[in-house]
Amino acid sequence: MPQPPKYLRLQVTALGDFLHVPCPCHLYTDVSLRSVFSPDLYIQLPVGYNHLADPQTYHNKTMVGEEKMSLRNRLSKSRENPEEDEDQRNPAKESLETPSNGRIDIKQLIAKKIQLTAEAEELKPFFMKEVGSHFDDFVTNLIEKSASLDNGGCALTTFSVLEGEKNNHRAKDLRAPPEQGKIFIARRSLLDELLEVDHIRTIYHMFIALLILFILSTLVVDYIDEGRLVLEFSLLSYAFGKFPTVVWTWWIMFLSTFSVPYFLFQRWATGYSRSSHPLIHSFFHGFLFMVFQIGVLGFGPTYVVLAYTLPPASRFIVIFEQIRFVMKAHSFVRENVPRVLNSAKEKSSTVPIPTVNQYLYFLFAPTLIYRDSYPRTPTVRWGYVAMQFAQVFGCFFYVYYIFERLCAPLFRNIKQEPFSARVLVLCVFNSILPGVLILFLTFFAFLHCWLNAFAEMLRFGDRMFYKDWWNSTSYSNYYRTWNVVVHDWLYYYAYKDFLWFFSKRFKSAAMLAVFAVSAVVHEYALAVCLSFFYPVLFVLFMFFGMAFNFIVNDSRKKPIWNVLMWTSLFLGNGVILCFYSQEWYARQHCPLKNPTFLDYVRPRSWTCRYVF
Repeated sequence: MPQPPKYLRLQVTALGDFLHVPCPCHLYTDVSLRSVFSPDLYIQLPVGYNHLADPQTYHNKTMVGEEKMSLRNRLSKSRENPEEDEDQRNPAKESLETPSNGRIDIKQLIAKKIQLTAEAEELKPFFMKEVGSHFDDFVTNLIEKSASLDNGGCALTTFSVLEGEKNNHRAKDLRAPPEQGKIFIARRSLLDELLEVDHIRTIYHMFIALLILFILSTLVVDYIDEGRLVLEFSLLSYAFGKFPTVVWTWWIMFLSTFSVPYFLFQRWATGYSRSSHPLIHSFFHGFLFMVFQIGVLGFGPTYVVLAYTLPPASRFIVIFEQIRFVMKAHSFVRENVPRVLNSAKEKSSTVPIPTVNQYLYFLFAPTLIYRDSYPRTPTVRWGYVAMQFAQVFGCFFYVYYIFERLCAPLFRNIKQEPFSARVLVLCVFNSILPGVLILFLTFFAFLHCWLNAFAEMLRFGDRMFYKDWWNSTSYSNYYRTWNVVVHDWLYYYAYKDFLWFFSKRFKSAAMLAVFAVSAVVHEYALAVCLSFFYPVLFVLFMFFGMAFNFIVNDSRKKPIWNVLMWTSLFLGNGVILCFYSQEWYARQHCPLKNPTFLDYVRPRSWTCRYVF
C-alpha cells in the first residue's frame, strides 16, 4: 500500500504558487476525514479565485463576504462554478501583459506575487483549523472504537479474565454500571509527542539555558564571596542524608507488600467456596489485610522516619513509597475479590488467582490499577531509559539551585524581621517564581521522566500518566489531567465505589469524600516529612480547591478561564512555598528546649522573633 505524502502540495493560484502543509493523512475535497490508511483520499484547494483581474474588488469581497465563510463552503462553492473559475483565471494571466508590446510588467508581477502570498497566508489559518479539528475528532473516535476491541489479549474489562476462563464474564456486574473500569491502550506520553515539535522543544531548551545561568550565577557569587569555586552541594547532601536507612526501609515495605497481600488473598480465594461460613472466612482475612495496611504499611514507615530523624528528601522517598504500596495492595485485592465471588456464585471449578509474576509486575508497573496483563511494547530502548533518568537527576540539581539562589536568601533572616501582613504579602509574591519552577520540575521529573523510564524498562505500553492539564479552563479538568495515575485510583476506588455503595446517590458527597481523602493524605505526607503540622495545603486543597471545582466547572471554555486558572495556580504555589519555608526556617532558628505536642502543631513562624 503506498505511503501518504509527507506534505500536501496545494495549488492556490493560477500562477503556479503552491502551499506546502504538513499532512498526516489524505483528505477529500470537502475536508472530511475518512481513513488515515486509505491512499485514495486527497485534498485540493480551489484555484479559481479572481485574485488578479480586480484585486481591490476581490479584497473587499473577501473581507466582507468570505471572512466568516468556512473552508468547506469555499471548497464547495469552487466546485459548483468551475466554468466561472476558468473565465476568471484567463483575464488574470492577460492582465500581466502590457497591451503595447505583450511583455510582462516586472513591477506588476512582483506586486501580484506579494498579493498572492498575503492571500495564501490569509487562507492558511482557515485550512489548518479545519483540518486540525477534523483530525482530532477522527483520532478521538478511532481510539474510542479500538478501545472496545480486544487489543492483543489485553484486559479490557474491570476484572481481568485469566487465559482460558469463560465463567468470569459477569464480574463487571459488581462494578457500578455502566462503568467498566480503566481501559489500558498502548500510547505515548503527551510530552514525548510535543517535544518532537521544534517550537515546543525550544521551551525545553529555554529551561536548560536557565539552569546553566543558575549554575553560573552560583559559581560567580561563590567565587566573589569566598575567593574560590565552591562545589560542595551541602543542601543536596543534607536533604538525602541517611540514605542506607531509606534503602533497608524500602526493602522491608516491598517484601511485606509482595508477600502478605498475595498470601492472604490466595488463602481466602482457595478456601472461600469450601468454607461452611464464607462470611466469617471473608471477615477474618479482610481484618488481617486491614491490620497489615494500617499497622505494617501505615505506622511502620512513619515510625522509622521519626525515630531515625531522617532529613526531608529521604522522608519523602519513604512516605511516598509507603502510600504507593498501600494503594497498590488495595487495588490488587479490590480487582480480584469480585472475580472470586463471581466464580463461587457460578460454581466454577477454577479459582481465578493471579500468578506471582503478574502481581510482581504490577508492583513495579507505573499504574495503580491492577490488571492481569497490560499492553506491551516490543522492545526496550535503553538509550531512552538513560535519558529519562538523566533528566530526573538534572531536575534534582535544578531544584537545588532554585532553593540555593531564590529561596534560601529569602527565608534565612526570618528571625530578624517581625511577622506582619507586609512581610507575609512580600514573601508570597517573592515565592511565586520559585514555586512555579518547582511545580514544573516536579511534574516533569516524576510524572514524565521517572514513570516513562520504568514504563520503558517494563515495556509498559500505556504511557498516559497525565493529560494536557496546562490547557485546563476549570479546576475540575485540572484535577483530572494533572496526575492521571492517582486520579484513576481515586476515581475507581473512592468515587465510583462510594456511588456503588450508595446506589449512585450523593454524587456531591462522593466528590467531597475524594477531596477529603486526597487532602488528608497530602497533608499527612507534608507533616511527616517536614516534622511539623501546618495545614496550609489542606486549607487550600479542601476549601479553595473544592470551591473552585464546583464554581469553575467544565462549562467554562473561554481562554480567560485558562488565564484565571494559571493565575490562581501561580498564587497558590507561592502561598505554599512561602508558608512552609517560613515555618521550616523558624523552627531551625527558634528551637524549643522541651517541646510538647502542641508545639508541633502551633505555628512557630508567628512568634519566632520572641524566642531566644
